Amino acid sequence: MAESLRRLVNIGSFSILQEKLEKWLDDYHVNTCDQNVARCCEVIELNARIQSQLFKLLSLSAAEGGAYGGAGIIKDRLLPWLGQGLVTVGGLSADTSLNILADVAAKDRELGEVQDMYERSIQNLQADLQQTRIEADDLKKELDDTRDELDSSKRLSTSEKMFSEAEVREQRSKIIRLEDEIIQLRSRANLVDTYEHQLRKLRDDISMLTGRDYLINGEIFDSVKSYHSLPRPSSPFALDDVTQRVRQQTLITRFNDMFASDRLDAMDTLRQYSDDHENNQRIIYIALQDAFTVAKLAFANFKVKVRSNVAATHIGPETLEEAVQDYVNRNSDLYDLPGMVADVIRALNRNPKIFLPPEISYSVIQPFVREACKMAWGMSALARPLDIAVSADGELFEDSKYRRSYDSEFSAPLVNHHIWPCLMQGIRVLMKGECCTRRGATLGRRSRSTSRSASPLRAISPARSPTRARSRSPSPRRLESVYSGRTSPGYRTRSRTSSSPSRAVTASTSLSHYGVRS
Repeated sequence: MAESLRRLVNIGSFSILQEKLEKWLDDYHVNTCDQNVARCCEVIELNARIQSQLFKLLSLSAAEGGAYGGAGIIKDRLLPWLGQGLVTVGGLSADTSLNILADVAAKDRELGEVQDMYERSIQNLQADLQQTRIEADDLKKELDDTRDELDSSKRLSTSEKMFSEAEVREQRSKIIRLEDEIIQLRSRANLVDTYEHQLRKLRDDISMLTGRDYLINGEIFDSVKSYHSLPRPSSPFALDDVTQRVRQQTLITRFNDMFASDRLDAMDTLRQYSDDHENNQRIIYIALQDAFTVAKLAFANFKVKVRSNVAATHIGPETLEEAVQDYVNRNSDLYDLPGMVADVIRALNRNPKIFLPPEISYSVIQPFVREACKMAWGMSALARPLDIAVSADGELFEDSKYRRSYDSEFSAPLVNHHIWPCLMQGIRVLMKGECCTRRGATLGRRSRSTSRSASPLRAISPARSPTRARSRSPSPRRLESVYSGRTSPGYRTRSRTSSSPSRAVTASTSLSHYGVRS
């Protein structure tokens, strides 16, 4: 019995069991399910073999005490434990079990040594790979340096040729610039010669007129005055004036950009606060209308002040209107933009045709209003100003001024609401607007919208009387003639001579201020 116990101690079965448990714990999250189950079965099998050897030692120890040796201890401690379901593995002799345990321990040691050897070989391979990468990087760097040296030597070999070609190109560009300058100087010289010839002619005329009597002088003065009233080639009112053409084309381009970009940005902003698409379109259109009204009124006041200041020191040879327009062209940015934006927002707040939630102000579209005021001021400051067409909800659709929107009823003859205005210069249409035509646009709505769609500044204009507002609602007889293709002469005359109220105020004010009858 003592010999068996000594052999069990020398094998170190419990140490092997503890090592297996610790190794299983380290590799538990790395192993698969089958590997973990196999490890557990292996531990259970080893534990069963150790228990088998212990039970044999227990039997030998009890046999040394006689027939009833150790019976009390077995009854008090072992039997209750066996009743709880202890599982043992039998059928093996003590020597066989110990040999199996020794073999398992030896295999575990060999497996650990093989694993350590494998890990050391992997580390050596990684070190060799790192060294190889470093050598490859060094070779690549040497290759790049060699390539740079080759390129530099190539550039140095061809530098003289490249320098000569660059000088030739530079000399050619200088020659082209000098030729352009010569052409410009020749045109300016011709213009100066023309001005000097006209100046000598006028001086001769003046010296001839000084020796005549008062009546002849008066007649000649009238003829010279009528000659100067005609627009000269250098006049800002001339058809070929460069300032007028360039600024007009720039403003027309800006008008198209506002329709394609700024209007959509403002619609996106309004869509955050209101889901009514038609109401949002009306807000944008009315904001642009009010911007033109405010800008034209502000420009009229500005032009009256400029005319009064220029008239005090004006001596010629250009007319007073030409001098005023020349001053406006040179100082086109002297306007109160924040004040105009505030006036437009106040006009939107007073307009009954549009609405927003009570907690939302029309200041949410202030960037659009600001750009609209700047564009409207620039169009009003031109020698031949640009304006938007007068419009009203429920009016007859004009194909020459507007195009229908995608959601329109293309068979409807009346305009339900406008989306973008028509840009005009006098009676000439420059850019078409956009509107929505529907059969719901009734005559009653048209007459009411005409009187309510005007902004406060337009409502106080003397050129827009209540009688004229009522006259824009056509009678049923006129509508019948329009639908049948026969437009009445009165309607045609009114459509040709319609203009913005603010422009009428400007014209009447400027003419009455200087005592000129229209």
